[in-house]
Amino acid sequence: MTTTIHIGCGAGFANDRPDAARRLAEDLAQRAGQRYLILELLAERTLAEAQLRKDVDPDAGYSTRLFDFLEPILETCLSQRIPIVTNGGAANPQAAARRLRDILDARQREARIACVLGDDLRGREPDALHGWLPDDVAGDRVVSVNVYTGADGIAMALAEGADVVICGRVADPSLAVGPVRHGLGWAADDWDKIAIATVAGHLLECCTQVTGGYFAHPGIKDVPDLANLGCPIAEISSDGSLVLTKTATSGGFVTERTVREQLLYEVHDPRCYLTPDVMLDLGSAWVRQAGKDRVAIGGITGHRRPDQLKGLLGLRGLWFGEGEISYAGPAALERAALARQILLQRFDLLAPQVQPWIDLSGVASLFNDHAGLYLNQQLEQMQPLQDVRLRVGLVHDERGVIDVLLAEVESLYTNGPAGGGGVRRHIAESITTQAFLIPRTQIQTELEWY
Repeated sequence: MTTTIHIGCGAGFANDRPDAARRLAEDLAQRAGQRYLILELLAERTLAEAQLRKDVDPDAGYSTRLFDFLEPILETCLSQRIPIVTNGGAANPQAAARRLRDILDARQREARIACVLGDDLRGREPDALHGWLPDDVAGDRVVSVNVYTGADGIAMALAEGADVVICGRVADPSLAVGPVRHGLGWAADDWDKIAIATVAGHLLECCTQVTGGYFAHPGIKDVPDLANLGCPIAEISSDGSLVLTKTATSGGFVTERTVREQLLYEVHDPRCYLTPDVMLDLGSAWVRQAGKDRVAIGGITGHRRPDQLKGLLGLRGLWFGEGEISYAGPAALERAALARQILLQRFDLLAPQVQPWIDLSGVASLFNDHAGLYLNQQLEQMQPLQDVRLRVGLVHDERGVIDVLLAEVESLYTNGPAGGGGVRRHIAESITTQAFLIPRTQIQTELEWY
């Protein structure tokens, strides 16, 4: 007898739409069989930023919007026995679990909350990490040290009856691999089966990207009702079949094209996509429309999981500043270009060691470069514009230097071309990241219950 489970993803990043997650929970509640709801709320730099918040407040450090997603779906998921799995614990899963326990106690609701721990290595003795971390990183620059762990802890927590599983830095597809292993009883070393589960997780992890969000391109790839996109749902069966669909009566769609794009999204090598759970091979993968908003995926194979895991350092030590000013009306482009030349000369005089990045939005920003080569080419070819915004980006290890240079943007009010307005200045600590590899044997996954 074939068993089918349903896994829906209600968030693809920290600032996704909580109302879509609520509609997903309501949809899953109407489905037969085992169901799971995952929330992917963590990015690379956001983890380091979460660690900084934890350093200031031991009750902080989880995803800032975690409870915007959790609170509207708790009642539905608990009453319908739909486990919730999230990496929204970020740098402090225990603090998130404590807050969730308080909410449940206030509602007089019983639930088992599991924290999956072991990804955070910052507390390790330096000798224990010697040889694995980059040698050129000074200790005082390190904000966070985390490893992308796999599905083992999630599967273990679900097997022990967790209603909510709160993780730190597990790999994104593993949020679904854990529920698949639990719901279908697949072995961790059944590589072809785990590859299927990983594809399900990979398609789900960015949430509404696969239901049309990141796919949309007006006039070329039109998507209906983008303001109300439905969350994706994977149907995985014990015979290895996989179908992707979405919440009912919602915007967007699931088609062969949306699935193909997401299948290759951020995959460095389709024949050898390394994850903590499996080495995924998409070389023979196929997708096929199986009905309205239903796409079947097959031809997936897997190989033994890597012996090493990816780690990520969050590093401080730099400051990032932005300054903006607008020019509008006749010769707006020419005035903005002149303002750029003034700033380049002033920056070279005041801080020649800083290489500024200057965009003229509408002329050159995304395609721009530090040297401004692309921008200069565009300026030679552009037709007159009447609405141009100049943006300066600056990075340096001394905040004072950034402050001085940003003041130059505002000084254009009286020292620059006519009609500059709408100056904006912003400065913040710049967190950078650096990857490393560490043997799997060095990492121990643990559960903590609340």
